[in-house]
Amino acid sequence: MVELFDTHVHLNVEQFDEDLEEVIERAKEAGVKWMNVVGFDRETITKAMNLIDRYEFMYATIGWHPVDSVDMKREDLEWIESLATHDKVVAIGETGLDYHWDKSPADVQKRVFKDQIDLHKRVNLPLVIHGRDAQEDIATLLEEEGVGEAGGIMHCFSGDVATAERCLAQGMHISFGGPVTFKNAKLPKEVAKIVPLDRLLIETDCPFLSPHPYRGKRNEPARVRIIAEQLAELKGLTLEELSEITTENAKRLFRISS
Repeated sequence: MVELFDTHVHLNVEQFDEDLEEVIERAKEAGVKWMNVVGFDRETITKAMNLIDRYEFMYATIGWHPVDSVDMKREDLEWIESLATHDKVVAIGETGLDYHWDKSPADVQKRVFKDQIDLHKRVNLPLVIHGRDAQEDIATLLEEEGVGEAGGIMHCFSGDVATAERCLAQGMHISFGGPVTFKNAKLPKEVAKIVPLDRLLIETDCPFLSPHPYRGKRNEPARVRIIAEQLAELKGLTLEELSEITTENAKRLFRISS
């Protein structure tokens, strides 16, 4: 039996306002049994908290996105810390560095990233890291700051093998999304082959990064099955084996027993 855990969804954004129930039903039909809803600013964190109270199979990660680092205030961090006591909040993030967009200066991003690394250590929850055009700096910062005992996730990892190995050495899990299915995406496939099975996770990052053959369309949790199929092929496993391994990894990391 295939039971999948989509470790990174954004069902808390406007793209799902009109048909959330239908999206959830398609996910269930595809074998998705658990979802981690990621809030990344005031509005999406509030929506994530509402969703985890409404749906038994949803959990939440709460933090501040690096692109919007310039907007984060001290009271926002304190608010996130207060919400982290909820028994279905399973991680802090997504935080990290994003040099693709120029809204927030690099030094501001690094400061906000460090603040959330400190927070994840204080509340003893895993750290979920977003990286775009910044994987080298992220790896260096993790080595300098250290990751807490709760560990964390390199969400939708886009770095090379050497950077993945540095992140793994810091105790991080590596999560793969739609790009690992793209026909021209050699790098994610190379990285996937070297990630130990006990550090491997899957995600959609929906509504973004839809896998092949839906590239460019709105993504949704049901398509995490396509990502699982691709990783199973790369790892020489059956879909059932890959789903069991990645689901157990997610439940162990998030401390989910059911």
